[in-house]
Amino acid sequence: DPAKQPKTIVDVGCGIGGSSRYLARKFGAECQGITLSPVQAGRANVLAKDEGLADKVSFQVADALKEPFPDGQFDLVWSMESGEHMPDKAKFVNELARVAAPGGTIIIVTWCHRDLGPSEEDLDPWEKKLLNRICNAYYLPEWCSTSDYVKLLQSLSLQDIKAADWSEHVAPFWPAVIRSAFTWKGFISLLRGGLKAIKGALVMPLMIQGYQKGVIKFAIITCRKP
Repeated sequence: DPAKQPKTIVDVGCGIGGSSRYLARKFGAECQGITLSPVQAGRANVLAKDEGLADKVSFQVADALKEPFPDGQFDLVWSMESGEHMPDKAKFVNELARVAAPGGTIIIVTWCHRDLGPSEEDLDPWEKKLLNRICNAYYLPEWCSTSDYVKLLQSLSLQDIKAADWSEHVAPFWPAVIRSAFTWKGFISLLRGGLKAIKGALVMPLMIQGYQKGVIKFAIITCRKP
């Protein structure tokens, strides 16, 4: 229904703006993206201009935990693989809800750990050790579960909350990345990336292990602001 398509979108944790450019073309919407990286924001604006989208899409450096937007500005609040980088998940979700317009949609796509069972208070020690090694390599704060996100959204009285596990569709990505590293081009890219890139590459098998053992989940959570 064209009448229900978003006219204003924010991409929280936009990277170099791929999602924003796609959404702007798909819906003809005005998109704004925020990232902590001046390099990413600069590259995103260049790509938007090169693709003839400078009048629809713009990017700036800003903190997702303190967004530079007024309340209720966006029809669609979009966050793709950014939640895992947020040290304060409650503040992150609160900001997403704050900038959403009444009736607006919030979509969070993020890495999570598995939901805990009714009798569990925490992950198993080996699971925590696995995730800690990944977090140390990728400079990530502590993760949460999909159900933790749902509870945060419920606490803000958001409606139509839905969650889905897309892990089986995303898990093949990691073996593919490892295979690409064994090409000459991949090897050169790792060397150019330096120690941080090599450190990240070395823990990719842990991502595969996490998916295989059900510790790591790739979640999509959606809701609507009343």
